[in-house]
Amino acid sequence: MIEIRVPGDKSISHRALMIGALANGTTRVRDILTAADVRSTASVLRSLGATVPDLLASREVLVDGVGVRGFRSPDDMLDCGNSGTTCRLMMGVIAGARVAGTFTGDASLRSRPMRRITDPLQQMGARAIELGEAGKLPIRIEGGDLRSIRYELPHASAQIKSAILLAAAVNGVAVEVVEQVRSRDHTERMLGAAGVPIATEAKGDRIVVTLSPVDRLEALDVIVPGDFSSAAFFLAAALLGACDAVRVPDVCLNDTRTGMLRVLEMMGADVSIENPRTVSGEPIGDVIARHSELRPVSIGAEIVPSMVDEIPMLAMLAARADGETTIRGAGELRVKETDRIRAVVEGLRTIGVDADELEDGMVVQGTTRPLKGLVKTYADHRIAMCFAILGAQPGNGIVVDDPAAVDISFPTFWTSLERIRAAA
Repeated sequence: MIEIRVPGDKSISHRALMIGALANGTTRVRDILTAADVRSTASVLRSLGATVPDLLASREVLVDGVGVRGFRSPDDMLDCGNSGTTCRLMMGVIAGARVAGTFTGDASLRSRPMRRITDPLQQMGARAIELGEAGKLPIRIEGGDLRSIRYELPHASAQIKSAILLAAAVNGVAVEVVEQVRSRDHTERMLGAAGVPIATEAKGDRIVVTLSPVDRLEALDVIVPGDFSSAAFFLAAALLGACDAVRVPDVCLNDTRTGMLRVLEMMGADVSIENPRTVSGEPIGDVIARHSELRPVSIGAEIVPSMVDEIPMLAMLAARADGETTIRGAGELRVKETDRIRAVVEGLRTIGVDADELEDGMVVQGTTRPLKGLVKTYADHRIAMCFAILGAQPGNGIVVDDPAAVDISFPTFWTSLERIRAAA
């Protein structure tokens, strides 16, 4: 059995830096992800006056918080690179911190929709000034004295929810956010640990997150668990037979993130969890996967929010399942770093898999024939990694056009994959 240790969780790394910068005192973040997206968050926080050290120098970072009134309006644009999480959550922070900043990013981020964030922030009393194409970056956010709102999310989105909660926590106002389907709750967990009164409860067929006002955030001591989205690639490698078995230790097992485990069980995958425990308020454990014969599945909107980043990898597994897999309720994939529905289906067809796009998902027909070809990744890290994993299955010959895309979230991906190949 090969042990593959994956980088720290990206979602938790972003939030630990943001909340640490806004807290009173020094926040310690251990095992932080040092990939490009999280470095974008660190850079934006520095532009606002926070002290955030170089993330490449150490896996342990000390953030000296400036408090909820300590940010300053920057002179330059806030460049978020490729990171939607940086941009969308920091828009909420800026709105709440009573400062102003203009957000931009790379070509991919500038093409992504932002009114889903700016609309609720404007309802709270912030200003959002679009400086280019409607609803797209660059956008200037001007914060101020905000008001309480009750906001019903139009679709499951931890980014929208987090932007509203952060704006409220920083500004000292109460809010309610209503979800139809529960999304990632890392923001709620971390704000609670920082002393914010926050509660989540089911009310009928809705989930209501209620935040009460505070005037300060407390410093944290965070150990970042392994990123489940990164672990999923190597669990899939074992399931596909690239090696006999893989153990991925210390993985975040937050149930708002692990819908993929439930789907793998439906597919008949041999996956187990050992050493479950709680670290820094998050459930973690060691995940083991073994080579398995896979069944096709049909999934819908009820499970997609808890596995939205793993759906491209699920499509790779579906290409080797015995039958037809249908994925619905995943329209959010069309507004990720690229249109992931189109990119996945196009890539599967390129290598010889029968696949079709749906408006909100895809249909994939499993096959046993060798899969070969050059896949266009559209500079999307998850597209690059999932096709690389399928390419590691014995008999396949798949090449991705942009190997460097993985640096966004998993800089050591190719080294880890080489360990899998060497053990085959």
